[in-house]
Amino acid sequence: MPPVLELKGITKRFPGVLANDSIDLTLEEGQVVGLLGENGAGKSTLMNILYGLYNQDEGEIFVRGERAHIEEPNDAIALGIGMVHQHFMLVPVLTVTENVMLGMESTRRFGFLNRQVAARRIRDISDRYGLGVDPEAVIEDLPLGIQQRVEIIKLLYRSADILILDEPTAVLTPQEVSGLFEIIRSLVAQGKSVIFISHKLREVLEISNNIVVLRRGRVVGSTTPEESNERDLAAMMVGRDVILSVPKAAREPEQPVLRVENLYVRGDQDRMAVDGVTFEVWGGEIVGVAGVQGNGQTELVEVLTGLRKSDAGRVTVDGVDVTNAPPRKITEAGTAHIPEDRQRDGLVLAYPIMQNLILNTYYQPPIAKGIRIQEEPMRERAERLVNEYDVRTPSIFTPVGNLSGGNQQKVIVARELSNPVKLTIAAQPTRGLDVGSIEYIHTELVRKRDEGAAVFVVSAELDEVLSLADRILVMFEGRIMGIVPAKTATKEALGLMMAGIKSEGEATNKPDTRREA
Repeated sequence: MPPVLELKGITKRFPGVLANDSIDLTLEEGQVVGLLGENGAGKSTLMNILYGLYNQDEGEIFVRGERAHIEEPNDAIALGIGMVHQHFMLVPVLTVTENVMLGMESTRRFGFLNRQVAARRIRDISDRYGLGVDPEAVIEDLPLGIQQRVEIIKLLYRSADILILDEPTAVLTPQEVSGLFEIIRSLVAQGKSVIFISHKLREVLEISNNIVVLRRGRVVGSTTPEESNERDLAAMMVGRDVILSVPKAAREPEQPVLRVENLYVRGDQDRMAVDGVTFEVWGGEIVGVAGVQGNGQTELVEVLTGLRKSDAGRVTVDGVDVTNAPPRKITEAGTAHIPEDRQRDGLVLAYPIMQNLILNTYYQPPIAKGIRIQEEPMRERAERLVNEYDVRTPSIFTPVGNLSGGNQQKVIVARELSNPVKLTIAAQPTRGLDVGSIEYIHTELVRKRDEGAAVFVVSAELDEVLSLADRILVMFEGRIMGIVPAKTATKEALGLMMAGIKSEGEATNKPDTRREA
């Protein structure tokens, strides 16, 4: 019996770039192939060819033993190929049923939409695969994990049996990831086949039957979970040994740098997103925030960085009151900010790298002289930072939007951490990045901690919080459930606090435990 899918010698060129170089890949029925690679390794290009968004320059695609001609997505859909993109393709104001029907509308007499028939089919699909989706729910009211299930239903509604999942866990909580994996196992048990693209090595090892690794557009290895481990996969991806957990030396706490006292913040729905929060971050420590996304972490960071106003409470940075201050004042108090959404809040995508590197200093000498920006100091600074922070780019004049996600993040890190910093606030600093970029970002955050700065990290990745933090602050429904030393924390205990079941510690504790390290 032939494989359900074979790619043979797939090659794709863009101007100046060989994105895919003679790639072979085989997918058997009822199996999961994990596809790994750094940002820019060619994974998304390869899948876009399979789904008809690009056309290959060379090579052939075989579906169930027959040569396939895929010129556009409709060709792929007709062959039973479906793709869930990293950024969901859903209309927020429409219901689940209306989103799933788009492009395949069921109609009654006179052309009226037959939502009832579509809703029944969606409910049947949801029940069959354990998806737990209400056909009548409005998309914007659903958490991200359920929205992703809607994307999977869209594929199954179109009778797809080859599913491409592109970074499916990038925006999911640990609980939602577990739910997704149960769904994938249910799908493959019923004969579906899955290509699972991810940067997260542990997840690929957990869910895949076979693993294919790309580097610089070529297949550099294939293996199975039984024959490999995280360290080996990381080395295959990057071409060198990778430090998966950055070592941290024990440090004495210096003095409180960030003080947050009795802080109340309203969210976009006018509910109290941050509810009476009090804590401190000391110089020379990393405090990590754990919690299911949507429990006030985003609003807390926005207040600390001047992007949102608080209703009550006080925030100070190194003794300077920055409560409800504008971002510039908070920056000038010694705060660096690595934002949650790098493209929306951290960069001007159409601007060249050179200009993005001065967004927080363009008005200061030597960049500024009076009201004029000095071209030469700006160019010298950009060239130095691109070199020091290993930003992979043809030129400092390249629009930052043309860079991979990892290199975009390096531009932000270079801009924020190259100045004297007392406090670094990093929100989801490694979201969507490959292992090489994650290693780099973690190293830079630990370096700032070791230089004596206070570091405040918010991450939806519990493993990242446990690896980086000296103390862990757990948030649930806008409140602090506890602050615990990372060296004694367990996933089980943190999980209970993240679910609001158990409280530990006092929010005002200073980092006494770190003196015992």
